[in-house]
Amino acid sequence: MDYLIKALAYNDQVRAYATRTTDTVAEAQRRHQTWPTASAALGRSMTAGVMLGSMLKGDAKLTIKIEGGGPLGPILVDSNSKGEVRGYVTNPQTHFDLNDKGKLDVARAVGTEGNLTVVKDLGLKDHFSGQVPIVSGELGEDFTYYLVTSEQIPSSVGVGVLVNPDNTILASGGFIIQLLPGAEEDTITKIEQRLSTIEPISRLIQRGLTPEEILEEVLGEGNVRILDKQPVHFKCQCSKERIENAIVSLGTEEIQAMIDEDGQAEAQCHFCNELYHLNRQDLEELKRAAE
Repeated sequence: MDYLIKALAYNDQVRAYATRTTDTVAEAQRRHQTWPTASAALGRSMTAGVMLGSMLKGDAKLTIKIEGGGPLGPILVDSNSKGEVRGYVTNPQTHFDLNDKGKLDVARAVGTEGNLTVVKDLGLKDHFSGQVPIVSGELGEDFTYYLVTSEQIPSSVGVGVLVNPDNTILASGGFIIQLLPGAEEDTITKIEQRLSTIEPISRLIQRGLTPEEILEEVLGEGNVRILDKQPVHFKCQCSKERIENAIVSLGTEEIQAMIDEDGQAEAQCHFCNELYHLNRQDLEELKRAAE
């Protein structure tokens, strides 16, 4: 089961998040039929989205847009404070040979000429928006750069996805470590040393480590105090009602044109690929609602 934990460490000098997103990313892979490199890019982005979303409160939500100029095209991810996330890539059938480190070549797919943007909807009139240039295209480093630059929080982000030979998802997850004001040099040194020697995050999940154990691996046994745990899952906000409302907003003439030309309408959600079919009777009712 996918879930996320929030924790403090080193006598509350460090804030930490860790999550397992294997089933969540698998759901996205199934819905979008992504190929391995695209799956890794989308999975890493959704995993970061889950953790950034968990930093929000109440009904707040955020949208991540990654535009690196690569063949994958833009990546879009929505998440909220409840562990709900959805996402898609523009060109899901993108895949390359492994890079020189023997890993999926996410940077080549994403590209390095562009920006990572995070827009937070906190339920206020204005949205908070932060944008940083893409620094590596591998995404973990890019989210680290976003947190350090845009939110001014010294952070380390690890996100990883392993893909099976049949394109399904083997393991996915991530962590974010953040230094709180007043963190001691000794603490910083210890964390840096551990980060430089641990296995990739996806391998830790493949080995069966829980989010709690991942944080112990990163921060050292006995240093971590768990504050909260919440389930994580793929959830789309689309519905037939939303599609119908969108059609009503087109006006009577446009709806009549749909009835005359096709006698039906189909709409597909970008985020989850759900297909909504409206027959002639549905369109007639929507036309009356639009009058």
